[in-house]
Formats: sequence, structure tokens, C-alpha cells
Amino acid sequence: MKLDRIVEILSARVYTEFPPDDIDILAACGADLMSDALAFGGNKGLLLTGLNNPQCIRTAEMMDIHCVALVRGKEPAPNLVSLANEKGIVLMKTNHSMFTACGLLYEAGITGVEA
Repeated sequence: MKLDRIVEILSARVYTEFPPDDIDILAACGADLMSDALAFGGNKGLLLTGLNNPQCIRTAEMMDIHCVALVRGKEPAPNLVSLANEKGIVLMKTNHSMFTACGLLYEAGITGVEA
């Protein structure tokens, strides 16, 4: 699914430079513990998290995750936006809870990775 469609589904605000239209998000993971996100495997996916610090961007970089969505309306600090831009990771926020955001994406066809 194209990232601009995900922004629309989540009613999200993008804080970083928007990527080219040819970037597809293939799967998503919702986690506040980055050790759980590491188990996801990335694969050009989306990380939904309430963790609002540089660790979420560093984890996304390691996992080949193209986008981090902060849930519950958390505003990213300027240093978080700068780091995401530097690493080429889209950073956005949604006012939805993690449960609702994951449900909306699942309903639209984005899946997770089964353990």
C-alpha cells in the first residue's frame, strides 16, 4: 500500500520529507517495546509506537522499516524529526490509539508478520 494512502487512513500528520510515491508499505507492527519491534523483522514496513524518542528511529533503521507512526497524538521533538530525515525514515503521528490504528490498517489490507 502506498504511504500516502496510509496517511489518509490514519488521518496522520507527516513531519518529515515525504518519500517518493513508489514506496510501498508491505506490513505493519505495533509495539512500544523496541525488542518486540525487532522480532517483527521490518521488511519495508511501518512501525506504530507510543515511544517518542530516538530509539524508535534507530530501531526502524536497523529493521529496514520505512515509516514510524507515533500513536495517541504524541508530538515528536525536533531532534526526532531531524534524525528521521537524516535516516530517510518517514515520521508521522496519528491521534488514534495503537489498537485503533492497527485495526484501521488491517481493515484496509495491511497485515502483520505471524510468529
